[in-house]
Parts: sequence; structure tokens; C-alpha cells
Amino acid sequence: MSDSTQTAVVTGASRGFGRAIAAAVVASGARVIGVARDARALREVRAELGDGFVPVFADATEDAVAQRVIREHRPNLLVLNAGATPHLAPIHEQSWETFGRNWETDTKHAFVWIRAALRAPLAPGSAVIAMSSGAALAGSPLSGGYAGAKSAIRFIRTYAAEESDRAGLGIRFVALLPKLTPATGLGEEAVAGYAARQGIDVETYLAGMAPMLTPEQVGKAVVELAGDPGSAAEYLVSGAGRKQIG
Repeated sequence: MSDSTQTAVVTGASRGFGRAIAAAVVASGARVIGVARDARALREVRAELGDGFVPVFADATEDAVAQRVIREHRPNLLVLNAGATPHLAPIHEQSWETFGRNWETDTKHAFVWIRAALRAPLAPGSAVIAMSSGAALAGSPLSGGYAGAKSAIRFIRTYAAEESDRAGLGIRFVALLPKLTPATGLGEEAVAGYAARQGIDVETYLAGMAPMLTPEQVGKAVVELAGDPGSAAEYLVSGAGRKQIG
């Protein structure tokens, strides 16, 4: 990460990729404002990472939260990682409420924070890294609207980058698309579901995913992108590393 990056905000910092991203950013020397609703889990992250991690117990989908955190902390890195665990069921066993769960959390929170970043605005040279998913490229038939919600985040990133350019704000917007991995709670459930759908055991399914992505690799990718002012707009990240899209 560049020396100029002193304060970062990571949403969904209490678990999974968000927790690993927070750890990697703190290790790079930046102060991390970690936003999540799980107060107990955030306290555990604080105990692990020390004073470099500042927990904020809040709902990241709320406009007022995004505006307040940006106003009070003036971050020059936003990592938009918060998301809901999708309801695992085929399309005909979904309700509209379960199908739209990730639109109401993942997509809404990306919209809220990106809008706040443009309106504040963040300082020139700041970076916003929006976490999409490999499912946005390949689909996810057992996850309801998850793939579509993650795909919408890619569009929001594109629109925001265009507005930053039009207004001369100098804010960089990047999308990171991690592939499915059993190394997070969400991924573990999905792997079990897709293995059952194919009629194979989890071990056999996992063998076809090697090398498997780890949360630490995602954290490393975020730190690298944050420190690269010449980065591309989108990257797929897997156990094999980071690959530019487009």
C-alpha cells in the first residue's frame, strides 16, 4: 500500500474476506475503520489487530452510516465488502424475499457508500475497492439473486468511475471478483450445496477447485491494488492469483 494511504474503511470487517482484508491493511501500516453489525465479532477483530483497528458497530446499508464514517474519518481507501449470506436453493424453491436478499445488502451497501464517496468527495488519489464475485461471471444457480447482485456492483463501479472522471475528482474505483472458496462461512455452505447438487462428496468437488483461494490472498490483493494508482478496473482473484478482466 502506498505511504499516502493512512486510513481505510472496510465494511463487513467482522468475518471472512472482510476480516482478512482488515488484517492485511492494518499490517500494511494503515488504520482501519471496520464496519459491521456483529459487535462481538468486531471486538474479537480489535483484540487480534490492536489499536490499528477501530470497530464501528453499524448497518453498512444505511446512508447515514456511510456519510458519518466518511465525514469523521476522511478515509482514502474504501473496501466495500459487506454482504448477506444467500439463501441456498434452486430458483423454484426461492421466494422473492430470499431471491432479493443480496440486492438489499450487497448491492445496496455498495451503492450507498459509492454515492457517499462521490458526494463527499473523497480526496484525489483515493481508492474504492468494491467486492463483487466470480459468480458475476459464471452465475450461481443455487444462490437466488446473488450473482445478479454482484454483477450490479460491477456496473455501479463503472458508473462511479465515469462520474469521477467527469468531475475531475481523481478517485479510483476498482472491482475485485473472488472465486468460490470453502475458506469462508458463505463459501463453505455453497460448496456443500453444489457438491450435493452434482451428487458427489465435498472432497471430490473441492479437488476440482484447486488451487483454492484463501482469505489471506484476497487481503493481499486488496493491499496491492490500493497501492497501485495504475491498476486496471476489474480483477478476478483465485487460488492461482489475480487476473485482470477485460
